[in-house]
Amino acid sequence: MKYIRTHIVDAEPMKFGEFKDKFPKSGGANVERDANDDGYVITYRKGEPNEYVSWCPKAEFDAVSKPMANMTFGQAIEAMKVGKKVARAGWNGKGMYLWLLPASSVKAEWCKEAHLKALAEQNGGEFECLGSIRMKTADNKVLTGWLASQTDMLSEDWVIVD
Repeated sequence: MKYIRTHIVDAEPMKFGEFKDKFPKSGGANVERDANDDGYVITYRKGEPNEYVSWCPKAEFDAVSKPMANMTFGQAIEAMKVGKKVARAGWNGKGMYLWLLPASSVKAEWCKEAHLKALAEQNGGEFECLGSIRMKTADNKVLTGWLASQTDMLSEDWVIVD
């Protein structure tokens, strides 16, 4: 079976020998290879309790990795799925970005809008909300249900917003 993997990782250039000395028990440290091989130390889930450090040869890393600046729209969507905010470098408005509001179950008592509250009550007290992409606009408003233009979808200037 074949897989496509998408991770947001921290990576820094590091020779294999340096990696093996610095992280002797990490993934890839037990492989026999030249200590001067170029590559990257990769940290998955940095700062989290399940942080994982590994090493990847430079050629393989370069073949499957792309900096988080100049991302495709697909990569921007994957970033939103793991909780990141994204924007186009080419957008004119300052401070604009997108984020994903995940699907959730909404209870009637949470609804301030009468129609939504009635829908929830008619559905046993709650209803399922589908996920949506939201935009923080240049004038500090929130647009629910942002839709990408063809230019947005084909652009490769997507960046992660901190």
